Amino acid sequence: MTLAESVLKNDRLALARLLTQVENDSAEGRAALVELFPHTGRAHLIGVTGAPGTGKSSLVNQLALHYRRQEDKRVAVVAVDPSSPFTGGAVLGDRVRMRDLAGDPKVFIRSMATRGSLGGLAQATAGMVQVFDAAGFDLILIETVGAGQSEVEIARLAHTTLVVEAPGLGDDIQAIKAGILEIADILVINKADRPGVENTERALKSTLELAHPTQRVFRHHGQYMYATIDAPVDAKLWIPPIQKTISTEGRGIVELAEAIARHGTHLRLSGDWAARERARLEVELEALIQEGLAARFRENIPPQKYQEVIERMVKRDLSPREAAKYLMNGRPA
Repeated sequence: MTLAESVLKNDRLALARLLTQVENDSAEGRAALVELFPHTGRAHLIGVTGAPGTGKSSLVNQLALHYRRQEDKRVAVVAVDPSSPFTGGAVLGDRVRMRDLAGDPKVFIRSMATRGSLGGLAQATAGMVQVFDAAGFDLILIETVGAGQSEVEIARLAHTTLVVEAPGLGDDIQAIKAGILEIADILVINKADRPGVENTERALKSTLELAHPTQRVFRHHGQYMYATIDAPVDAKLWIPPIQKTISTEGRGIVELAEAIARHGTHLRLSGDWAARERARLEVELEALIQEGLAARFRENIPPQKYQEVIERMVKRDLSPREAAKYLMNGRPA
């Protein structure tokens, strides 16, 4: 029996092993993803992003507890941590904050390192999400590292994106930087018991009033995020609600879960669920094509020739653009 077959039969050990294979991009992992793909497309993918220190891990912990205890859902958590640029290692510390979920057979937490990927999402995250989806998890919570404005990468993967803010982490302009709020389906002000929560809420509301709701989500990612899909003419636009929470005390979690459910319903009724799914798959296809072409290109270039071109760039004999053209065309520059 293959790992994929075991995963479909709810074998947790096989699931853990397959996630490792997928993260390591092994041949077995790639074959399993192909085998599992027909069984995907049912889970609700929820992205949780925001600046470091906003309490994302605690919020994910409380959301998972809510879905387990009050809705009896199967929940998977993918917690992405930054890798050290020097050692390549990562402190996968989110599990420390999610000890309340330990021992629950219907919860699976997987920490992973970015391994240098931009946007707070490792390249293997999409593959891991597919495995969890095929394994029958109802909700998959994807927590990013919160690595600045590049965290908008989460919008490529999630159906519902939570952008988490917190009072007292700097001036209010941080909360309204272009690109951050554009991807938000729900805005969460966590640590709402702190001073300054009113100022943070006021800044977010002002930005939402200025923003045109039809220009959100896919626009930030250019052509790859657009998807043509017929939606009902009278479909209402989704305006991101602002939810206040105190995750350490579990306050506001029920209301947040209700907002997530409303957004899921809106996506299905408006046709946007299919649009996002199409766009997500298009982005994944594009990334795999680029990765495959780059690998094939490097296979056809002798290492010595590649190093010679780099040396010529160091000496300023060739610009990077000229060097790339030379290597791709095979003609002297």
